[in-house]
Amino acid sequence: MEKRDIYYTAHDGLKLYAAEYGPHDSNLTVLCMHGLTRNHKDFEPMIRGLELPARYISVDVRGRGRSDRDPSGETYAPPVYVQDMAALIAHLKLDNLILIGTSMGGLMAMLMAKAFPDKIKSIVINDVGPEVNPAGLKRIAGYAGGNETFDNLDDAATAIGRTQASVYPDYNTDDWLEFAKRTCTVRDDGKIIFDYDPVIVRGMGSTKPSWRVNFAMWRIYSALKAIPLLIVRGETSDILTEKTANRMLKRHKGSRLLTVPGRGHTPFLNEPESLHAIRKFISTTLK
Repeated sequence: MEKRDIYYTAHDGLKLYAAEYGPHDSNLTVLCMHGLTRNHKDFEPMIRGLELPARYISVDVRGRGRSDRDPSGETYAPPVYVQDMAALIAHLKLDNLILIGTSMGGLMAMLMAKAFPDKIKSIVINDVGPEVNPAGLKRIAGYAGGNETFDNLDDAATAIGRTQASVYPDYNTDDWLEFAKRTCTVRDDGKIIFDYDPVIVRGMGSTKPSWRVNFAMWRIYSALKAIPLLIVRGETSDILTEKTANRMLKRHKGSRLLTVPGRGHTPFLNEPESLHAIRKFISTTLK
């Protein structure tokens, strides 16, 4: 699968990265935004599996992957990330976008729908909602310190498997190795590290409103009412509860809900059920 590099400059001067896949001249552009500790490679299995003639742009949010780290550590917040997406959209002159946002990326999609709805054709929100279950945040905070180092990818894969086994119960050794390849990088001294700035998870275990999505997010979610929406939820997710997902479905009459069996937080979107639902959803919204 061919990947083309995109670099652009944020409002505060950081150099940010996105990867482009598929035909550059396609009239279908899908903007993919990853979760808290992930990067653009998170969507490669989904892109391969969808087999749609689309132009995919998958970002490295600031502080992750090939995007610059913020020296101050003060700008790691969804409103700033949305400013960065606005800069990318302006840089590439994008319009009629389909947004696919996983976890943090889903929150970004909601904010983008409020900020510039005229740019957005439809949205897929993966395993997140206006209310985030604090139990899930505490679980993630327990392993997402970001300071771990490993001698090799196999060791990294083993460590990831220990913390994520309940999320992907059917994964085998090869699956965990592929997971590690997508989420880790090699440091100058040859050690393997997670490919994000450890500062991004600072305060995650807190129950303060900065990490727990508050009532204002339900008002922002209301801005999506005119935009076709597919909600994806992992069957055993501890971030997007079944109650919140059903409330989202009820409040957005044009939404659909897919529950992915055997997945926690978050589905990778390359599951057969996910691929079928996303492919159908995109095809329907294009009519």
